[in-house]
Amino acid sequence: MILELQLDPGRVRHWMTRAVQALTSKDVAPQVRWTEAGPEKSRGLDLLFELERMLLRRGVRGGADAASRAEIETDRCANGDADVVVDFSAAAASEADGSRRRLTPFYDGVRGEDGILQAVMAGDLPHIEIVDERGEVVVSGRPSAENAAGLSGALDAVMARTVTLLGMALSARRNVNGPQTQPAVRHPRSPVAHVATGLASELAREIYRLCCYAPHWQVGWRIVDDGGVWQRHDLAGVAWNVVPDPGVCFYADPFPVTWQGRTFVFVEELDHRVGKGFISAIEFGPGGPVGRARPVLEENWHLSYPFLIEHAGDLWMIPESMANRDVAIYRCVAFPDKWERSATLLSNVTLSDATITRHDGMYYLFGAAWDGVGGYSDTLSIYFSPDLFGPWRPHADNPVLVDRSSARPAGNFVQRDGRLWRPAQDCAHGYGSGLLLAEVLELSPTGFRQREHAILKPGEHWSGRKLHTLNRAGSLEVIDGSRIQPKLRSFATRI
Repeated sequence: MILELQLDPGRVRHWMTRAVQALTSKDVAPQVRWTEAGPEKSRGLDLLFELERMLLRRGVRGGADAASRAEIETDRCANGDADVVVDFSAAAASEADGSRRRLTPFYDGVRGEDGILQAVMAGDLPHIEIVDERGEVVVSGRPSAENAAGLSGALDAVMARTVTLLGMALSARRNVNGPQTQPAVRHPRSPVAHVATGLASELAREIYRLCCYAPHWQVGWRIVDDGGVWQRHDLAGVAWNVVPDPGVCFYADPFPVTWQGRTFVFVEELDHRVGKGFISAIEFGPGGPVGRARPVLEENWHLSYPFLIEHAGDLWMIPESMANRDVAIYRCVAFPDKWERSATLLSNVTLSDATITRHDGMYYLFGAAWDGVGGYSDTLSIYFSPDLFGPWRPHADNPVLVDRSSARPAGNFVQRDGRLWRPAQDCAHGYGSGLLLAEVLELSPTGFRQREHAILKPGEHWSGRKLHTLNRAGSLEVIDGSRIQPKLRSFATRI
């Protein structure tokens, strides 16, 4: 198949090079056609992007930076009649050829780069829609902004997920899990004002990081006799307690388990002075934590999200190890503090927060996939296997979802009243800003659908600044969030 990318010659950017690379495969040969120049871009826009590159990205090149046509028109580009056209240009298509498929990205209903910039300068990343030649939305998604430094970084993040969505559209499937909300009315500022505000915000963040440990996560717990969060769909009920920490370290991603008659909560522990996470365990009795956290698993790379699963009479852990680009499973040799690496379930993948459930006789592994650009919490991939140890195969529709509000896992699946549920991170207002409770309506090697039911935010029932993970073992229910932790004080009292 020949895929023609129609690009604006007045805005030749580095993301175009990545788009050609990402959309090239053994079955797809791309070619580039430069369209008529679209609307004139704002004066000095490239100078503002260059300023951000130097001040925000320490000189590292990004997708919004200027490129040459020669970089984009590589030797791999085809030359012939296209089977499918992807129109990235801002100008409305003049072509009325119904004999070939045509895909056009829209950003809050606007074509081209200006649609992205308008949304960003109004305070948010846009809703992306890929529209076909009949005017129908094929796939849609909402990108996350963890790596979106400044105006140029936001443009790069949006284009990265545009390419992800185009890959989904080219597979001739429709995304039925995409965002259903309508885009908000935008009131954009000028590019100069936005960049100035962004630089001021980055300076404020640098000052904050000099004075405080950031982020500083904390684990909340309570003992409940009813269905807790999953029954109420909120954080009300029994008051939440906070696990004390030493101040220079934080605890996050709590996973509780009762094993061999003892209950422990396994967490990511991170010493701010070192900056690399490892897995620790905190024993719990009827009245709460018993003693301090004890390290149980450390590698040469960052570990977090210690997902636990019982299988064949043993206890197993699958910690997040995206820094090592794999998904590994460890067997508990001596509970709770001796674990040995048993197998690698997935290799050469950057997958966050791997979470497994068993459904209709098959194991399913959910995780937030990242391709190295854009946000890392907006893309959900699923793998399946008849056995916990594989072989694991990718879901037919991977990635099954691009949505910052409901993609990234946030804890164990839950069965309630014969229905399967999953908690997900709601990153609509930043990483870890809330929790989503979603019902899984369909799950098979070829299908996935979910329905969003409730969004949980910090507030009167949870004083933390964020909300990030939800799990339970017996009557022990745990969550986590963050707080402000000054560097001038180190304490182990409850906040």
